[in-house]
Amino acid sequence: MPKDHIGDLKDWEIATNSLMEAMQEAGFKYKINEGDGAFYGPKIDFHLKDCLGRTWQCGTIQLDFQLPERFELEYVGDDGEKHRPIMIHRVALGSIERFIGILIEHFAGAFPFWLSPVQIMILPVSERFKEYAKEVEIKLSESGFRVKTDQRSEKLGYKIRQAQMQKIPYTLVIGEKEQETNSISVRKYQDGDKGTLKLDEFIKHLKNI
Repeated sequence: MPKDHIGDLKDWEIATNSLMEAMQEAGFKYKINEGDGAFYGPKIDFHLKDCLGRTWQCGTIQLDFQLPERFELEYVGDDGEKHRPIMIHRVALGSIERFIGILIEHFAGAFPFWLSPVQIMILPVSERFKEYAKEVEIKLSESGFRVKTDQRSEKLGYKIRQAQMQKIPYTLVIGEKEQETNSISVRKYQDGDKGTLKLDEFIKHLKNI
């Protein structure tokens, strides 16, 4: 319990014990930080460990007996009687800017597939295959994936390197063979060439990631 607080010791003990029981029931390891908490009640702080072993306090859950009392909040229960609620203050991520900074540093920009801003980059080999590349983009987008097509008139090797530098999880190369067989040539970040797949097979694979 912090030095500057409101409410009596009994309410703080009930709230603190409730949070401890919740942590134990959920199977989480925890430690008591004596003297911590908001001025109106105890709290659970969630600390995330990054790739360097550093911990960052992000999410928090605070149990508040005091403010409902001070604001004289009431609700009518199933028994028809008036009751005083207990307030829960919850912050899932903490500061969103700090949380995103932690993620970027932790993954060194190589986000997992589900989190990557652009999940798939399509690279048509030449102008002749841009129409088919667009069809692939539309089908992937309609399947719920974040996808872009690199339509620049640059050499294929250059565009592949650019996609790798952006750490995009999947790069699809579209050429004559792919267009004729309604397929795609798949490259995965860090793993390189993964061979040729039918588009429907690739979509099924992505949905199972």
